[in-house]
Amino acid sequence: MVKRVLLASPRGYCAGVERAVDTVELALDHYGAPIYVRKQIVHNAHVVRELEERGAIFVDSEQEAPEGATIVFSAHGVAPAVHANAAARGLNTIDATCPLVTKVHVQARRFAAEGYTVILIGHAGHEEVEGTMGEAPESTILIESVADAEALAFPPDAKLAYITQTTLSVDETGEIIKVLRRRFPQVHAPKREDICYATSNRQWAVKEMLGEIQLLLVIGSRNSSNSNRLVEVARANGVAAYLIDDDTDIREDWLDGVETAGVTSGASAPEKLVTRVCDWFRARGVAEVEPYRLVEEDVEFRLPVELRRELALAEAQR
Repeated sequence: MVKRVLLASPRGYCAGVERAVDTVELALDHYGAPIYVRKQIVHNAHVVRELEERGAIFVDSEQEAPEGATIVFSAHGVAPAVHANAAARGLNTIDATCPLVTKVHVQARRFAAEGYTVILIGHAGHEEVEGTMGEAPESTILIESVADAEALAFPPDAKLAYITQTTLSVDETGEIIKVLRRRFPQVHAPKREDICYATSNRQWAVKEMLGEIQLLLVIGSRNSSNSNRLVEVARANGVAAYLIDDDTDIREDWLDGVETAGVTSGASAPEKLVTRVCDWFRARGVAEVEPYRLVEEDVEFRLPVELRRELALAEAQR
């Protein structure tokens, strides 16, 4: 029987997600519905549903938005071809790409322009990876694992650089980089690591409390890379862990033999979902629901420049 629930800190929204969601909400307020959004603005089903109710229309491609419409690009970033397509259709674009993803795009372009073959560590099919590869497709190779890194075939004097998706497992990515450095000592690294502060912090917070818990519930949607990594971090350290969209996904049999459960949430999961999970436990007699420790994140990103400019003009005309 669960007697105590510990809440990981930090958890939930990161600065890039907050900025992206605010961007769509403010665009709806300013321009009125509908506002088109390319792909899911962030990988969370609850957030997407709520924005749809307010008048956002989510499309798989910029080609699906009517000519002249306003379209927001998601936090995961897009390839240059997407910007070109949008311009050709006369779309009013607002780019809500997370600035930390933009940094990786800039690195990809710079490395390719300097003649490097760019090794991108990431997950095939993820929107962030597709956008980053689109910066220099002829110069970029995607690898997903240690085995992929071992299989790379380059001459000893090859000009190589690596970059990474921002939402990977810190530990797994470290293992892949070790292989790259062993096999290609001359490989060029980013000035600062690409895995974002929020992904690293949430993995660190989970690791910190694993010694206290027998079960971890990670609140996040199935397509959320950083949420899936939190589950993997717990399981790799011998603690049972499950990814849940919300409290309705919790199964009572998971709690057998569990005295202390941990709860965290991925970087695109709103805090109200954590509250719902806490209430689920309280309704079953768990009195102790408390933070494991309190860690504040003070990172903030400004709104996309296109939207800031529009809002400032509207304010000046009042």
